[in-house]
Amino acid sequence: MNRRLMLILLSAFVVAAACSFVVYRVVGHGLMASQHHGTNVVAAARDIKLGSVLTKADLTTIEISGTPPKGTILDMKDAIGRGVVSDLYEGEPIVQTRLAALGAGGGLAATIRQGMRACAVKVDDVVGVAGFVTPGMRVDVLISGNPSGGPANNSQSRVRTLLQNIEVLSAGTDIQKDAEGKPKQVQVVNLLVTPEQAELLSLAGSQTRIQLVLRNPLDTQISNPPGLAMASLFTDSNTMAKVQSGKPVHRAYKPASRVYLIEVFNGSKRSESKFVSGGENK
Repeated sequence: MNRRLMLILLSAFVVAAACSFVVYRVVGHGLMASQHHGTNVVAAARDIKLGSVLTKADLTTIEISGTPPKGTILDMKDAIGRGVVSDLYEGEPIVQTRLAALGAGGGLAATIRQGMRACAVKVDDVVGVAGFVTPGMRVDVLISGNPSGGPANNSQSRVRTLLQNIEVLSAGTDIQKDAEGKPKQVQVVNLLVTPEQAELLSLAGSQTRIQLVLRNPLDTQISNPPGLAMASLFTDSNTMAKVQSGKPVHRAYKPASRVYLIEVFNGSKRSESKFVSGGENK
């Protein structure tokens, strides 16, 4: 074979090998860079319960590829000492919204959202939902009593729905569900309410009897029940039929009539006269 031709072929082979090597290095470096491109973020080193205060032992760092979620904590110093407002699980990246503000501490106070209040309502084994409530459930608040301020067991007693779709913050001193999510027997339930709702509950607790009724957490509809008077349980059969059938009842409340007895003495004679408010004299 011609020596000159051999030299040309050898040179071409060397140039092709060099080009292949350069392309391989460039492409390989790009692939490696894309594979190792990530961000170190702060994550939970173990399962952490709601209300806990984070320590260094509770935290670790993990690398996630791509752009980290909004609010992800990148430095442990931004998480240590802050309360947990919802359960965290091992290996889960920690974001700002899952933690209370710095200095808010832990426990029940850390779970109260901005602008809200925790209001305690007393319940027992018979009235309300004692023994059937866990944190996170939704309840309605009913009150019963005498609008005129008299005894609650007379004919003028009434019941009405005071608040609806209220979140249960804690049952007794527990702000967490147990391992199986079962309810516990408690005497006090803390509700998450606005300041205005807290005032209503405080007044109702001192003047009326409070009862809690459970509702489906997916049912957010606000109804408008008219309330019910004690006298209507025995006299208004149409209203009771609607209530028992589940139909809405729209009826204006009419207070019961009052009877006034007046004694008249004319010398040795004595007589009585009765006057009925809203009715005719007898």
